[in-house]
Amino acid sequence: MPKVSSITRVLEIIEAISYASKPLSPLELSQELDIPKPTIHRLIQNLVDEGFVTVDIGGGIIPGKRVRNLSVELWQQRQFFHERQMVLHKLVEEIEETCGIATPYHMDMLYTNRAQTSLPLQIYLPVGAKSPMWCTATGKLYLSQLSDTSRNKILQALPLDKFTKNTITDIDALNKELDRIAETGIGIDNEEFISEMVAVSVPVLDKKSRYLASLYIHAPTIRVSLEELMEHVPRLQTAAQDIQALVYELQN
Repeated sequence: MPKVSSITRVLEIIEAISYASKPLSPLELSQELDIPKPTIHRLIQNLVDEGFVTVDIGGGIIPGKRVRNLSVELWQQRQFFHERQMVLHKLVEEIEETCGIATPYHMDMLYTNRAQTSLPLQIYLPVGAKSPMWCTATGKLYLSQLSDTSRNKILQALPLDKFTKNTITDIDALNKELDRIAETGIGIDNEEFISEMVAVSVPVLDKKSRYLASLYIHAPTIRVSLEELMEHVPRLQTAAQDIQALVYELQN
């Protein structure tokens, strides 16, 4: 049997952690990758020291800052960035409201793409801006995709500040909202982040149907109600499928 290099093993560890739906223990990584326990502990410690992985409060191994930064940079590759923008501009032409894409980044949602409507009274959340998870359509959608354990760990760590009178700050009430979103696959912001702004979002998934990002549309309530915005969900889902096709190209 050919000897596996340490570099290959390190990359396999990073890949396994990045694709995992929950934090993995060193034992689980050892068994999944067929790497001896002393070796897995040594390699994980090296990766922790270099910032590629980190250990969560439950002892599980999760992607570290350098892996998260790399994932954002790959997502923002010029070729695919512009192709995603073309999808968004077409969507804006159809629904005449601002659309964009947000991805989880640390404990926030990061806006990576945006196509703005030409209509007056716009909400300006530029590419590179960050927003809270618990009161946005994009963030709530992301949280709804997590396992109960991962979701509750994040909710316990979030400040759950109240931005508007509609912001949900009670964890039990928020969990019920997230369960509902998990069933529908549609994230909703009913003036919870910014007063007089409503938003809806749908997921962008990878080849294995795992969450990658949230595709959103938002608008001021003086122009459109949440119910009216929901009517655009089928168009939003079609655009999400177009973006997924671009992701599949990247994964091939």
